[in-house]
Amino acid sequence: MAKCILVPKADGESVRSRLMSEGMLDFGSRIRSEGEYLLIPILCDSFDGYEVVERDLDNQQKKITDYTEIADVPDELRSVLPSSFDVVGDVAMIKIPEEIWEYRTNIGEALIKANRNIRVVFHDYGVKGDFRIRDLEKIAGEGSSETVHKEFGVKLYTDPSKVYFNPRLSSERSRIAGLVKDGETIIDMFAGVAPFGTVIGKLAHPSVIYSIDLNPEAERFALINAEKNHIKCIKPMTGDSSKLIYDLPMADRVIMNLPQIADRFLGFAMDRMKTGAVAHMYKIIERTEFPPFCENLVKEMEERGYRIEIHSSELKTYSPTMSVYSMDIVKL
Repeated sequence: MAKCILVPKADGESVRSRLMSEGMLDFGSRIRSEGEYLLIPILCDSFDGYEVVERDLDNQQKKITDYTEIADVPDELRSVLPSSFDVVGDVAMIKIPEEIWEYRTNIGEALIKANRNIRVVFHDYGVKGDFRIRDLEKIAGEGSSETVHKEFGVKLYTDPSKVYFNPRLSSERSRIAGLVKDGETIIDMFAGVAPFGTVIGKLAHPSVIYSIDLNPEAERFALINAEKNHIKCIKPMTGDSSKLIYDLPMADRVIMNLPQIADRFLGFAMDRMKTGAVAHMYKIIERTEFPPFCENLVKEMEERGYRIEIHSSELKTYSPTMSVYSMDIVKL
């Protein structure tokens, strides 16, 4: 038998919300109706003057969304469980600390159980090589790391073990798509599977998007993404963007998502940008070093014969002292 209050149906949602906010709602029992009333299970003796009754209610299992609550690891090691992980489509990638490495399968199974959208879990050894692909080892689940990631009505086909893809830039891709004017010529210098190009091609109306990457697999996935999303303006290319860019038309917009070293390529981008064009560049850097970094960038471009204006924002924390910055660099 569960202790309940009888609440008129019209008041049900507001009463339930108040009970929940005050920690007095019994989540172990399911709310049900009785005539013109709702039987809402409570953890207190009374609430706001509503009639208190006892009824047989169906049990309601608590929905577990935090895998750390159910991961089968010794209690003394529970604090070592990673608090964050990446999800691309139905693929999860997590970095398992050495102290709990022997429990990696249990951790992967807990992730799948707590997140029904996850099909398979990999330990992530990190990004490697010029192609920026992840070194992955399967620890739980079924199938390969090839998947379909969805954002803003766009389906992005990718495989993090073969091509670079960052799921955490979805808001940036949408933001830039919102800036694109009809008929623009866009060059994506480090395109990966063309997530920027695909989102822009779906949400805006550019004339052409040149998606360049060193990795031949990136071109293959970019073609798939263009086809699956019915986008005709994407032109994938394999090769060194600092060279290929000189074979392309002058750009209205350049995307430079290579946060470790993108600034080394800014001069090449400026050479192929129209006056008033914008380069969207990303940079991982110590927070204290970012202001002088921007000043030096302005001086470097002046020495190359270009005047620029930088509009920046801090996207996210990368480490205790470092952040990822978004930089909109206007060629004046």
